[in-house]
Parts: sequence; structure tokens; C-alpha cells
Amino acid sequence: MPNETALLRHPEKAHRPDTPLLRKPDWIRVKAPMSTEFAETRALMRKLGLNTVCEEAACPNIGECWKQKHATVMILGSRCTRACAFCNVATGRPDLLDPHEPAHVAEACAALGFHHIVITSVDRDDLPDGGAGHFAETIRRIRATSPQTTIEVLTPDFLKKPGAIETVIEAGPDVLNHNLETVPRLYRSVRPGARYFHSLRLLQRAKELSPTIFTKSGMMVGLGETLDEVGQVMDDLRAADVDFMTIGQYLQPTRKHHHVDRFVTPTEFSQLKQQGLGKGFLLVAASPLTRSSHHAGDDFKKLQAARAAKLPAE
Repeated sequence: MPNETALLRHPEKAHRPDTPLLRKPDWIRVKAPMSTEFAETRALMRKLGLNTVCEEAACPNIGECWKQKHATVMILGSRCTRACAFCNVATGRPDLLDPHEPAHVAEACAALGFHHIVITSVDRDDLPDGGAGHFAETIRRIRATSPQTTIEVLTPDFLKKPGAIETVIEAGPDVLNHNLETVPRLYRSVRPGARYFHSLRLLQRAKELSPTIFTKSGMMVGLGETLDEVGQVMDDLRAADVDFMTIGQYLQPTRKHHHVDRFVTPTEFSQLKQQGLGKGFLLVAASPLTRSSHHAGDDFKKLQAARAAKLPAE
């Protein structure tokens, strides 16, 4: 049952009152994952002892992505030290750090033949560097075994971890992604352990450290934000020189999680995409099922093309 699942994965939410799970509209429908490729991808992840955010966050696109052998690897264990109200990743005492994990990620990347890989993680507030060194070592291992693979990292905010973002950027990822998740007004209820302007500064700092890196951020809608507030987030991201923004519908994992305020229509998503492009992003992905890593490889090629088109002809 949903409540029992919430108690096992999210003990900190046990005291929260149940909220109704709204019926999803017709435009949010996905096929159950049944392909041979899905089974092969899952078997390899289990063999190497790797976690994926696709599974842990109950991503609705897992069937589509894994059929194409695209998976977002989640490093630094399976338990998060934060307790965000929207997230389905398990919380609690963090796992011991696996020193072999970077090598296993590189092995999976080579075995699946990734052209583009996305690496994310749980928050590790217990580690002195927030896990930045582990990210860097994973990047280096992939570079050594799959030099043609482009690497995207979706990092935590490294709050109160001086030098962490510098460590990650020094390792040379192609894309630095960090999600703002929601509008500033809702941080206290949706993302209480984070700070909006700290996250913005992290994105800005990444571009300062590596002017040619692509920076990326995403947010959910349907949590109670207004369209004007979404527009302000866009402005803030552009002021931080962020290249790519993703916007997707929030889907409530269990009755103990933050409720869905409303389901944003496909027409509204289309309008948000055009609004973002008008503000100067190289790329905007906005749809009910958009997630940070969905179509990440294809989007990376689009980013490259969009930047090239803006460069002056020599």
C-alpha cells in the first residue's frame, strides 16, 4: 500500500497527513516497461551494484529510456540525507561510500555503449565535500574507458561544502545540471533543506569556472506556483547564464508526499517553452513528462547546434 511504502522509504514523512492522489489526466499516460532492452539494462545495473534515479525516483519515462539503453546512474548510495517533500528517493542513514562505484559506473557506460551519460546522486550532507570527489573520480574513470562519451552531471547543491563545485568542474564534465525544482516561495514546503539563491549561485559559479561548459536546470510545475513566478525563475536562471531549462509536471509518489495542486495542460507547457526561448535559453524542454535527464543525449546535440548557430561566422 502507498502508506506502507512511504513509511519504509520515508520515515520522516510518517507524521504527515495523507493527501489525495489525484487522477492523472489523459495526457499523462506511459506504457509499462516490458522490453528486452529494459530487462538487460536492469540486469546490468544489478550485476554492478549500481543505483539509478530512474528507479529510485519512480520516473515515468523509465520504459522508454531503458528500451533505448539510456539510464541515469545515481552515485553515493541509495539513501539521501535530505527530506524533500516531492522526492521518492529513500531517506535516512546514508550508505557507506563504495570506493569501487566510479569504476563500476565506467564499466556500465562501456558495456551499454553510451554516447552520453547522466550521473546524479543523493544528497550527502554527511561527507566533508558533499560527494564532489566521488563525482570527479567517476568522470575521470569514464573518460579513461569511454573517451567518446559525453558526460552530464546532475549534482546536489553542495550546501556548506566550500570547494565542492570547483572539484566537479575541474574533472571536466560536458554539462553541469542542478535543479532549482520550484519557485522561491515554495522552498520551505517543497525543498526545505535547500536555499534558492545558493542553487542559483552554484550554477553561475560553474559557468565562471568553465565558460564553455553547458549549464542546465529544471523545475516542476503543479505544486502551487503561479505562471508569473515561473517567469521569474527563468529570468533568474538567465541572469546566471544558464543555457538549458527543463520544465515538467510534478507527480505525487505517495499520499505522504506533497500534493499535486493541479495538472498543467500541454498548451500551457508549450507557452512556457516559447516564453523561455524568448528569454534567451539555448534550449527549453517543457512538457508534462519532461524530466531532467529525458532525451539528454539528443538534447546535448541540440545544445551544441544552438550554440554554434549563435557564434559569429569566421
